[in-house]
Amino acid sequence: MTQHFLPGEPKITVNLRQSARARRISLRVSRLDGKVTLTLPQRVSDQEGLAFLAEKADWVRKQLEDRPEQIEVDVGTSIPFQGALLDIEPGTGKGIRISGDVLLVPQAKAKTSRRIEAFLKLQARERLVAAVDGYARELGRGYNKLTLRDTRSRWGSCTSAGGLMFSWRLIMAPEEVLNYVAAHEVAHLEQMNHSPNFWALVERLYGPHQQERAWLKAHGEKLHRYQF
Repeated sequence: MTQHFLPGEPKITVNLRQSARARRISLRVSRLDGKVTLTLPQRVSDQEGLAFLAEKADWVRKQLEDRPEQIEVDVGTSIPFQGALLDIEPGTGKGIRISGDVLLVPQAKAKTSRRIEAFLKLQARERLVAAVDGYARELGRGYNKLTLRDTRSRWGSCTSAGGLMFSWRLIMAPEEVLNYVAAHEVAHLEQMNHSPNFWALVERLYGPHQQERAWLKAHGEKLHRYQF
């Protein structure tokens, strides 16, 4: 992969990659991190690809402008926690704690955003383990392990070996959304597909879930704008 730059203000970095599987030129702007990728079939020259990029320059800039505003997490900003927005303020003592609609963070040498990230991951693990254990008992199936990641393309996954993975950013979403995703992945322990039987199982474990799915579709990407 090589880098090129789209001229203008600001100058935009474009990652150019050749792909044996690509059948046509494609241009992608990630709404999560703003990364611009130009993919070319092997038969297409870099020069031809860059000419295509130049034609799409206005489109690229429009996509970047439409991305959710990125927020650097620190004292003085706010962050969602289980669907409620908490103001981050200086606290006392040793640990981070929630008081009403405030997240209190004691001052320390460690970077504030990293400490908040660790706090959120711990809270996410506690709630996801509780939810998954409950749904797994109801289903009558065990799981192998539960891991947390900062995934960009999915909120959860289930392996054939019974390993469950979740995005720790689910702790920022409403509690019902986290529980729905937990039930969704537990259902995959029995149904490794998205067949009608799978969705019937999700509904048996969780109940109606259309609102939770709609919330993720409408608001999910905004949870990635918080930078730690």
